[in-house]
Amino acid sequence: MQRSLLGALAFLLLALPARADEAGLRALQAGGHVVLLRHAATPPGVGDPRGFKLEDCATQRNLNDEGREESRKLGRLLRERRVKVGRILTSEWCRSVETAELLGLGKIEKESALNDLYGRPQNREPQLAALKKLIAEWKGPGALVLVSHSSIIGALLQENPGTAAGPVLAPVAGDRDGFKLVGQISPEG
Repeated sequence: MQRSLLGALAFLLLALPARADEAGLRALQAGGHVVLLRHAATPPGVGDPRGFKLEDCATQRNLNDEGREESRKLGRLLRERRVKVGRILTSEWCRSVETAELLGLGKIEKESALNDLYGRPQNREPQLAALKKLIAEWKGPGALVLVSHSSIIGALLQENPGTAAGPVLAPVAGDRDGFKLVGQISPEG
């Protein structure tokens, strides 16, 4: 019991919102870097309701008002810091798509490598391989913005960023992981 309580506390501490750091912001301003964002805030819970459908947002756990504001705030921060965005990819889940849209940084595209792994352990290895390849091959121009879920970010980096936040990565072609961590970003600039 004590061990599981400690694990739950550690998970919660890792999920606390962090501030954007200057290294992450400067890397994004320079272009050729990748930010892997967790979608913005949703009502409490994990996963989606039983029987949800990707093509029907009404069946999913979606952003709440706090999440919509987080998305807009992060978009404002990136525009104020003059971050040029080359491409925006998002998971197929409505909460990720809406996060990407509310950033207001450009056209978005859906990418299955960013899809939620919760309840889908069979997808872990193929999705991580595809995600590492996406990151490693990014050269710009501008930054690559990826909007995903805590499950995929946790599987890739063993960390759980706050909502509308995530790591800033430098692509490293030929590296085992395909990247190195250079900073973080969040709506709390």
